[in-house]
Amino acid sequence: MIDSFLYIALPYLAIVVCVIGSIYRIRSRSFTYSALSSQFLESKSLIWGSLPWHIGITVILLAHIVAFLCPSCWQNLMSHSQVLLAVESTGIALSIVSLLGLLVLLVRRVTSPKIQSVTTTMDLVILFLLIFQVALGLDMAMRVHWGAFWAAGTTSPYVWSILTLQPDASYVAEMPLSVRAHILCAWLIVLLIPFSRLIHIFAAPFDYLLREPEIVVWTNPRRIESATETYEAQESKRHFVTGLWLIAAGAFLFSLGTVQNIFKFFFGPRLSQKEEEEIMEIRLKRLQATAEQRKLELEREASDYILVAPLSELTKTTGKYFIDYEMHAALAFVDDDGLPNLLSAKCTHLGCTVGNQVNGEGKIECPCHVSYFDIHTGVPSAGSPAKEPLPLLGWVLMDRQGKVLASQSPAGKRTGNVSADSLKEANVYIAKKDKEATT
Repeated sequence: MIDSFLYIALPYLAIVVCVIGSIYRIRSRSFTYSALSSQFLESKSLIWGSLPWHIGITVILLAHIVAFLCPSCWQNLMSHSQVLLAVESTGIALSIVSLLGLLVLLVRRVTSPKIQSVTTTMDLVILFLLIFQVALGLDMAMRVHWGAFWAAGTTSPYVWSILTLQPDASYVAEMPLSVRAHILCAWLIVLLIPFSRLIHIFAAPFDYLLREPEIVVWTNPRRIESATETYEAQESKRHFVTGLWLIAAGAFLFSLGTVQNIFKFFFGPRLSQKEEEEIMEIRLKRLQATAEQRKLELEREASDYILVAPLSELTKTTGKYFIDYEMHAALAFVDDDGLPNLLSAKCTHLGCTVGNQVNGEGKIECPCHVSYFDIHTGVPSAGSPAKEPLPLLGWVLMDRQGKVLASQSPAGKRTGNVSADSLKEANVYIAKKDKEATT
């Protein structure tokens, strides 16, 4: 319930208030949505705050926008370690620059008597929110590494789900606390835009690029009066036509979106017979897949041992995937002594399946958020998003006749000895007793 409010209801509230409130303020109080610069009151420290803040936050926002609009291209670009490192380093540097600029602006507002006289409570609220937001972004970059890579698969789909009216809070509900706080703070800032100086972001003079050239001529009072009457008439016509276009555009968007959704909500989708048959086939396949999975679970529960692979097929550099008693993915390697090494393949960060390729340091990588785990201990590398190690699994070696040759518990306790000749024909199993011992 709380996740639905924070990550679904609050975003829609923020967007609606921002759009309606900004339009109302621009239309009714047109002289209050500019930057309201205080440079004429105090300019010495302004440049040391405003310039770093605007440069840093502009580049950071552009990177966020690109990752949001083109998530797949962005993720492909970030898959190159050199590019990812460069982007992360640049982001940290720009965050520090932005944060220092905001702190200078805050000190300027609370120490200069002239600036204090024109500072409102909302100005201070926005400043503190921006400082908190940038500090959260810097904390994410420092502690939750490689956000430039995994954000395209988590936060970008979340924002798209909000904008396409198909909200899905599961993308971010399980993210680290700093990430969730960063997202919530962003929605709060959007909510407060119509009531603060931030509304000046809508005051960019793009119309100057498109307007017709103006000719300034000297005139007399009679010509001024005639020109004023003509201008007022033309202005009234222009406003009338603009209003008609806006009403028509709003009605068109409303008919495409809201009316269609309301119709579908009350009357349901109208499907052809072929579409209904396709849906039934998809449902049947899902039911069959579920039934097969349940059958497999029952078979595993009834078996004391589950075959992983012949020991001769296991290698030191490429793990073999298998399914354990908990129906979770696991990996099987072989150690330097020729004995099995089994561990869970479910990342302890957000549950992704880790890769099976071992790098030069004897570690495997979780591709979702770039965590590295030692294959012998399961311990993640320092600085990885994952903090808990991958659980090690016990194993049992049997010959072709089903005789137990050796075994090892999840805690590492080993029993039995196996000769080199026996290893060539041994099979690797996991034992049900090891599962019961851990649960």
